[in-house]
Amino acid sequence: MKYSVIVPVYNRPDEVDELLESLSNQTLKDFEVIIVEDGSVTPCKDVCDKYADILVLHYYAKENSGPGQSRNYGAERANGDWLIILDSDVVLPKGYLAAIDTSICHQPSGIAAFGGPDAAHPSFTPVQKAISYSMTSFFTTGGIRGGKTKLDKFYPRSFNMGIRRDAYHQLGGFSKMRFGEDIDFSYRIVEAGHKTRLFPEAWVWHKRRTDFRKFFRQVYNSGIARINLTKRHPGTLKIVHLLPTVFTLGVIGCLLLFALGVGLYIEGEWLDAYGLRPTDNMHQGVGFVFSILGLLPLLFYSLLIFIDSSIRNRSFWVGLLSIPAAFVQLTGYGLGFIEAWLKRCILKQDEFQAFERTFYK
Repeated sequence: MKYSVIVPVYNRPDEVDELLESLSNQTLKDFEVIIVEDGSVTPCKDVCDKYADILVLHYYAKENSGPGQSRNYGAERANGDWLIILDSDVVLPKGYLAAIDTSICHQPSGIAAFGGPDAAHPSFTPVQKAISYSMTSFFTTGGIRGGKTKLDKFYPRSFNMGIRRDAYHQLGGFSKMRFGEDIDFSYRIVEAGHKTRLFPEAWVWHKRRTDFRKFFRQVYNSGIARINLTKRHPGTLKIVHLLPTVFTLGVIGCLLLFALGVGLYIEGEWLDAYGLRPTDNMHQGVGFVFSILGLLPLLFYSLLIFIDSSIRNRSFWVGLLSIPAAFVQLTGYGLGFIEAWLKRCILKQDEFQAFERTFYK
């Protein structure tokens, strides 16, 4: 067997149903599916049983240990020459595996791992499309998640990743990091001398989070994970990884400038009202200028996001929702990064994570 598709699952039977249906429609059939139930309260075994006669499908249930260790559990039981790691919230176009097979055949010998990009399905909710935009746009992430235009080298990520089985076992699979474990694995693949490639045609529809609260928790953990990864892999911190923190500090600075301007303006109005400085309008003038200077950068960036997302998604509503999505994505990541930098680099604490209990809910 050439391919083993490994999917860790935690309380997402409906998503697994959609994923398995898309797998059953693949034009290439030389693959098996391994579902690893990671201690779910709401299991997906009944869903898997529906596809038992359609797919070569193996279902395993185990105690909760996180997605990385669940992938390792599945890899130990896989038979394919290539292991394809997917998240449970993806849906595959029918030519996904065929695109991988074609891409592998056209690659030079020695390639050990690959990854593909993601996109929003037309059936996704406007919020999901906005979140998908914020996670893939050059104006938010620098295009490092699989786009052709990017500010840093591409590394495969676990929502859409493939690796030769021998290389997987040579590296010991995913580490016990709770968050950022896929990037850690990609770094170790490259550090071991293996070649990785982006397969642009092997894309998936990726649902991601369904609301901004869950999305904030995800990106906050990602910001923390970036510092943890930097500690594990010195030299991997790039300028693009610092941009969300710079953006976050810039947003805070703009809001403080705006608040100062409003305060000065109100103070000037109060002074005039009580006749204390009836001919001096300096407070109002300075306050107005400060307020405008604080708002203009935020308004310009919001307009840029709105226009770009509206064009890409062909929807003004998704474009409008992409504004808060972009701010949540960048400031959530930036705040997590700042907390981790203070704790790990200044206070010299060990690895940690936030929202561990609610990350998957």
